Amino acid sequence: MQTPALSVIKSDQPEKWQEILSDLITDPKELLANLKLDTTANPLAALAAKGLAQFPLKVPRPFAARMEPGNWADPLLRQVWPSSLEDVESDSLSLDPLQETHFNKTPGLLQKYHGRVLLTAAPHCAVHCRYCFRRHFDYAANTPGRREWSESIAYISENPDISEVILSGGDPMAAGDSYLAWLLAEVDRIPHVETIRIHSRLPIVIPQRVTTQLCSMLSELRSKSVFITHCNHAQEIDEEVQAALKAIRHAGSTLLNQAVLLKGVNDYADSLIKLSTMLFQSDVLPYYLHLPDRVTGTGHFIVNESEALKLMASVRSHLPGYLVPQLVREDPGNNSKTRLA
Repeated sequence: MQTPALSVIKSDQPEKWQEILSDLITDPKELLANLKLDTTANPLAALAAKGLAQFPLKVPRPFAARMEPGNWADPLLRQVWPSSLEDVESDSLSLDPLQETHFNKTPGLLQKYHGRVLLTAAPHCAVHCRYCFRRHFDYAANTPGRREWSESIAYISENPDISEVILSGGDPMAAGDSYLAWLLAEVDRIPHVETIRIHSRLPIVIPQRVTTQLCSMLSELRSKSVFITHCNHAQEIDEEVQAALKAIRHAGSTLLNQAVLLKGVNDYADSLIKLSTMLFQSDVLPYYLHLPDRVTGTGHFIVNESEALKLMASVRSHLPGYLVPQLVREDPGNNSKTRLA
């Protein structure tokens, strides 16, 4: 086990991240006022009536602080602003484009691919990304308590071909340390589980979440730990985020990033090149670049495959291979993600 280099964490107040999580920006008017945005001259200012009712605004203040005041085209703002474009209906979009309900083996457990399962470790996130593929997911039926988790833990224990367990959500890091430590320990004690993978956006949007206690949890795991961050634009990475990511890396985790290719956010080569560079400077390797899933309410973010392939050709011509993420699409029922040439 490696000892976490905790000195890279600038602030280690265990309660700080919880205070931030309980004081999110949830009123669009507050976000407009904070960013001094003019609503009279931009079509994006119109709010999504249906979209906002179904999927409320949630923005952490540290994340909002990285947005450029007065700029409707800010790439961070575009990811969280509930534009009326969400209410545009299309037959090509659906509530569950990945058909996850078909893979819901037990409450809180999904198994899409051989050898690994996903646990919805927390039903909520710190930020509501407007392109979220689980914005319509039935979390009410997939939020087990400690007693209810026994069925899923038993399922993993009874299937020795499961070598990897993925903690997702929602966002698993939105759960408290004691709960997260308990769930990690339950999974880690299963002998045939070799890898525990954690998918989280919190180190990006609330870097204060990365505490000494969290790093100790990761460093003490028997299983190999892989931490997948979700960062879409280099502007999301400031000094505090870099410190948090480096702390996770020094705790012994392999750090990778999954991004989503989003129209109006990062759908140009320079943006993707800078993102890969900034991630590498933060001890994170680019892993996947996802085409957006065709979820109801997210059609305005979709980049078509031919445009994405042209972008990746340009990215490959400017970066070494290890900094070029794999362009992928998820097709329900396939035995893996579809890698695009």
